[in-house]
Amino acid sequence: MPTTKLRLGNREIIVELPQLATQANGEALVRLGDTVVLVTVVMASTPREGVDFFPLMVEFEEKYYAAGALRSSRFMKREAKPSDEAMISGRLVDRTIRPRFPKGMRNEVQVVATTLSYDGENDPDVLAIIGASTALLTSDIPWEGPIAGVRVADVEGELVLNPIETERRKAKFELIVAGTEDRVNMLEGAAKEVPEGALLEAIEKGHEAVRELSRELRAFAEEHGKPKKVVVRVEPSQEARAAIRAFLGKRLEETLFSTTVEKQERMVAVNALKRELIDHFTAGDALAPREIDTVFEDEIDRIVHERAVERAERPDGRSPEEVRSLASRVGYLPRTHGSAIFTRGNTTALATVTLASRADAQIVEGMEGEWRKPFMLHYNFPPYSVGDVKPMRGPGRREIGHGALAERSISAVIPSAETFPYTVRVVSEILSSNGSSSMATTCAASLALMDAGVPITRHVAGIAMGIMVAQDGRYRILTDIQGPEDHHGDMDLKITGTHDGIAGIQMDVKIEGVTTDMLREAFTQARRAHEEILGAMERTIAQPRPSVAAYAPKVVALTIPQEKIRDIIGPGGRVINGIIARTGAQIDVEDSGDVYITAIDPQSVKRAEEEVRSIVREAEVGERFEGTVTRLFPFGVMVEIFPNHEGLVHMNDLPHGIRRPEDAFRIGMALPVLVKEIDGQGRVNLSLAEPENLQIQEGGGGEEFPRRDHRPRPGGGNRWRPRRP
Repeated sequence: MPTTKLRLGNREIIVELPQLATQANGEALVRLGDTVVLVTVVMASTPREGVDFFPLMVEFEEKYYAAGALRSSRFMKREAKPSDEAMISGRLVDRTIRPRFPKGMRNEVQVVATTLSYDGENDPDVLAIIGASTALLTSDIPWEGPIAGVRVADVEGELVLNPIETERRKAKFELIVAGTEDRVNMLEGAAKEVPEGALLEAIEKGHEAVRELSRELRAFAEEHGKPKKVVVRVEPSQEARAAIRAFLGKRLEETLFSTTVEKQERMVAVNALKRELIDHFTAGDALAPREIDTVFEDEIDRIVHERAVERAERPDGRSPEEVRSLASRVGYLPRTHGSAIFTRGNTTALATVTLASRADAQIVEGMEGEWRKPFMLHYNFPPYSVGDVKPMRGPGRREIGHGALAERSISAVIPSAETFPYTVRVVSEILSSNGSSSMATTCAASLALMDAGVPITRHVAGIAMGIMVAQDGRYRILTDIQGPEDHHGDMDLKITGTHDGIAGIQMDVKIEGVTTDMLREAFTQARRAHEEILGAMERTIAQPRPSVAAYAPKVVALTIPQEKIRDIIGPGGRVINGIIARTGAQIDVEDSGDVYITAIDPQSVKRAEEEVRSIVREAEVGERFEGTVTRLFPFGVMVEIFPNHEGLVHMNDLPHGIRRPEDAFRIGMALPVLVKEIDGQGRVNLSLAEPENLQIQEGGGGEEFPRRDHRPRPGGGNRWRPRRP
C-alpha cells in the first residue's frame, strides 16, 4: 500500500493509504507509536439546496477498544455520544481544513477520524489533522491543501514537538500549531502565564515543522492522489455583481457604518435593505435569491475590508485598537456562592460559582482512562442572547469549545487542592452577544471566583483580535472585534491572560492563514487591551473575598496514613457513620489517605475534624496527656490518653505503697500521664506524670478484683469465680 514516513525530530509518523474504506472518496491511516487513527472523507455528489454556507461535518470517534478497555455503565457496554474531548478534537480538524475548501462549494463533505489504537502516550488529535489533510489531498474532492499540524510544549525549558503524555504533564505550556507551507491557520493552546515572546517562539518552531510536513504530504499526493472532481459552485456573474452594486449605491455602506444606531437597529436596517434588493431583482426572475444573497454578503465583506484597511475605520466608530465600553459588578445573586456580570459593548455574561466537597469532583471517563475533574467551567448560549427564536437543547460543539477555552484559561490561576480543597463549578450564561462571548465568559468567571472567596492568584482577562487583509497583502489588526468584523473578518484570535502572561489562546481564519509577523503585532496589541480590561476588573474587585459565602460549604482537608483508613471507617462503616450522625458533616475518605470534611456549619466541620484527628493520632515517647482512667487490672491501670487510644500504667511504675490499683484509682478519674514506651506491637506504656499528688485510699474506688480461693473444690482445681452480689 502507498506509504510515507514523516520525520519529526527523532520520531516518525507513518501515513498510509490502506485500501480499507474503499467506498469513501479518500482515506488515510496515520500511526505514531502505537496510536493509530483512520480518517475517511466522503463528498455528496450534488450540492445541498437552500444553504448559504459550506456544509462540512467533522466527526472525531474515540473507541474504548482502542485503549484495550471495557468502559461505560454496567448496562451499556458501548460508546455513546462523543465526549467533550472528542468534540474539541473534531473542532481542531474542522477549523484547520475548512478554510481550504473552494469558495461557493455547497456539496456536503463528511470527515470521520476514528481512533483504532491508543498507546496512552501519543494523543490522536494531531494525527487526525494530518490524516484529514492526507485523505482530502489524495481524494477526488476539491481542496486546496496540504496542511499539517503539530503539538509544541515547553518541557523543562525545552520546546518539544509532539510530546508524549508524561512530558505533557510537566509542560509549562502547550499548543497545537496547524497551517500551510506559508501560513499559520489554526492555534489552540493553554499556558501558565507565559510571556508572549515564548509563545511566539513556539509558534515559529511549530510552523517550521508544519512547513516540512506539508511539503512531504504534497509530494506524496502528487504520486498517489486522484484527479479532482468538478463541482458546481455558487458564483454569481460579473453582470449580476455590477447590477446589484449599482442598485445599492452608498446605502449599504452608510447603513453599516452608521454610528447613531446599536447592533439591533443596524441589523434591522441591513435586513430591510437586503429585502428591498431581493424584491427588486427577483421580479421577472432577473436573478435568483441565492445569487442576490451571495453578492449582498460579498459587498458587506468588501466594504468592511476597505474601510478597515484603507481608512482604519470600523462600523461602530472605534479606532483599530479601541476596546468597547466596559462594566462589571459582583455579588449580583443572593444565594449563589459567587456571581458576577461582565459587559463589553453589547456582550454581557453572567457567571456563577458553586462550591462543593472535593469528593464531588466530576468523574470523566474516556478512551484515555478515568480521572477526576475538580474545576469545571460551563458555557451556555441561549437563543435570546442574539434575539433569535430556537429550541433549547443541550450544549453543542460551539458551546463546549468556548467553555473549554475559558476553562483552560482560568485553570492557570485556580489554587491547588492543598490550598483550597473544594470542587469548583463556574457557569456562564450569555445574556447578550455581539462578539467575543467566550472572552466575556473568562472575565466574568474571574470576577465571580473572587466574589466566591476562591483564592485565585490574580484576574484573568480575554480579548478577541481580528484582521482585515486586502487583496494586495495590506492588513489591519483590530482589537475587540464584534458584529460584521467577526462575521466578515479574516481571523478570530482569542487571547486570555493576566498581568504576568498568557493563559490561553485560540485562533482560526477564513483565509489561507497569517504570518508570524502578523501574530506578533496582534499579541502586542492584545497586551494593551488586556491591561485595560484587567484594570477595569480590579476596580470592581481586586482580591478574593477573605472567606467563602455564608451559604457555601466549609471544607477541611486532612491527609492520614493509609493504614489508618480502616480505623476511620470502622467495621461496617460504624465509626465514620457515627461521626457523621453526631456532627452533621459529610466525610469523604479517598484511597490515597486524603480526607475531606464538609458542612455548611463551621462548628460541624470543627467537631468532625477533632474526632477524625483523634482517631488517627499517634502518641510519641515523652508526650504528656491528661488521661482518664478506663479500666483497672491486677497488673496496672488502663488510661485513655485521647479518644479510642489507651495506654497502660504498669504496677511496677506505681508509687510504693500501692498494693492494688483500686487503692489509688477509680474509673473515670483524671490522671496526668507520660508516654514511657511504645512497643513493637504499637502498645503504649505510660508512667505517672505527678505521682506525688496521688491519694492512696484504703478500699479503693474502682472495681474489686476477687482474691483466689485456695480451698479445695469438688472436682479438683483452684478455679475462682466472682463473688455474688
